[in-house]
Amino acid sequence: MARMACSVSSWRSDMAESTYDYLKYGRAADASTPRDRFIYRLLEIQPGVFAWLTLAAVVAVSYWSPAFAAAFIICFDLYWLVKTVYLSFHMNHSFRLMRANQRRDWMSELRELPPAVGELAGLRPDDLVHVLILPMATEPYEVVRESFAALLGTSWPLERLIVVLGIEARVGESGRQVAQHIRDEFGGRFLRFLVTEHPDDIAGEIRGKGSNETWAGKRALQAVNELGIPHRNIIVSVFDVDTVAPKDFFACLAYNYLTAEHPLRSSYQPIPIFSNNIWHAPAFARVFAFATTFWQMIQQSRPEQLVTFSSQSIGLTALIDIGFWQVNVVSEDSQIFWKCLLRYDGDWRTVPMYYPVYMDANVAPSFWGTVRNQYKQIRRWHYGVENNAYFLFGFIKNMRISLRVKIHQAFTMIEKAHSSSTNALIIFLLGWLPVTIGRGHFGQTVLSYSLPRITETIMLLAMVGLITSAFISILLLPPRPTNFGPFRYVWMVLQWVLFPINFILFGAIPALDAQTRLMLGKYMGFWVTPKQR
Repeated sequence: MARMACSVSSWRSDMAESTYDYLKYGRAADASTPRDRFIYRLLEIQPGVFAWLTLAAVVAVSYWSPAFAAAFIICFDLYWLVKTVYLSFHMNHSFRLMRANQRRDWMSELRELPPAVGELAGLRPDDLVHVLILPMATEPYEVVRESFAALLGTSWPLERLIVVLGIEARVGESGRQVAQHIRDEFGGRFLRFLVTEHPDDIAGEIRGKGSNETWAGKRALQAVNELGIPHRNIIVSVFDVDTVAPKDFFACLAYNYLTAEHPLRSSYQPIPIFSNNIWHAPAFARVFAFATTFWQMIQQSRPEQLVTFSSQSIGLTALIDIGFWQVNVVSEDSQIFWKCLLRYDGDWRTVPMYYPVYMDANVAPSFWGTVRNQYKQIRRWHYGVENNAYFLFGFIKNMRISLRVKIHQAFTMIEKAHSSSTNALIIFLLGWLPVTIGRGHFGQTVLSYSLPRITETIMLLAMVGLITSAFISILLLPPRPTNFGPFRYVWMVLQWVLFPINFILFGAIPALDAQTRLMLGKYMGFWVTPKQR
């Protein structure tokens, strides 16, 4: 017992250390001691174990105690109905704010701002410079060019915009040719235009967006230092290379930066709308694209739960302090939020911009190619559950983060991971289990007869929320291409009947796949979603 007490005391002493070495960890093997590797590995296993135990428990209880299972499933469906209504209010709130923000003249409002106070004391809008990093892999010239063409239409002065196009050495000559075409057409239009080439043989890195972004970000920092611009004057945005920024995006971002309560301890998150090529996407891909946008809208109205996703922004000061993006993880876009939260002892938040950026939906040359790519993309997104182990391990190590923050974030993210891999299966598939496999005389009871009808009625009521989704999706559509007739709008509404199928095939199953791989130590690499026009 004395030896055990000594061991626990030693561990707590390690946890109280002031170093932040654990911020560099990407998986259990990166931990510095066998004990830490064991703890980190347990945290990696947890999401998959919870998911499979839940599904197994539902099956077992449906057999051994079908009446209890039936009552649970009815209560769960009622909970989902209430949750659907609750989330619909949040989505509508965000949509209205986004529409209002799109009508605002952000440059005029910026000019009227007084000098900043607090962390940015004395800073004026004219002092700000934006750095935009566009990491690129195999995307074709047409996709990249559309993003750059949109930059020329921005209301933000181009002489205060530094653009970095980050290509990958492993892609070879095709990537260099795209970069050269972009340089020839757009290179002289910005304060600085840089093309960086990320090497393929850096120790400790995985082939992923984070390592490319970090390489590009460090080159951008050199340019900033050469120009003599103070670091607090710089806002860094990182976009997927297919991202089209609206005219006032950078002005809106600057306004949020100057008016945020803690500008140097915040990330800034726009709403991604996957509509660049939405008219050419299959129905199931359109449903998923809009569903992702709607989920991000919901999160914007709940800033206490908002974690960075895809295209995002951050002050250069913090980016330097944390050592840029993580180079050994798949989900660097959300991981940077947790890295900052841990580095600043819980003093970090994501500011919702309620302002859109436009990206590509998943479209491949063939229907089944799109199915395959969509599944792989969603599985990669759900592999963001790797961040749960990262920040939970950080919570153990960092004694300066308040218990309230730890409990809130841990519960929120564990629940999200668990629901993403189990809820759809419980709602749409397992509701029939007590009737199908229940032992004894349950099949002859009134409850057995009523269960499918009760769950079907509850789910139909929940699906009423899809009417709102269909309406908003029509409002978010870009102009209809001339090769599509007006009848295409009808399909844009009817497509939402696919949502239950999407919820399972492109929701729970890839989430469970990702969590299972992490549980078994079958670590994923970064899969680049093919883009085309």
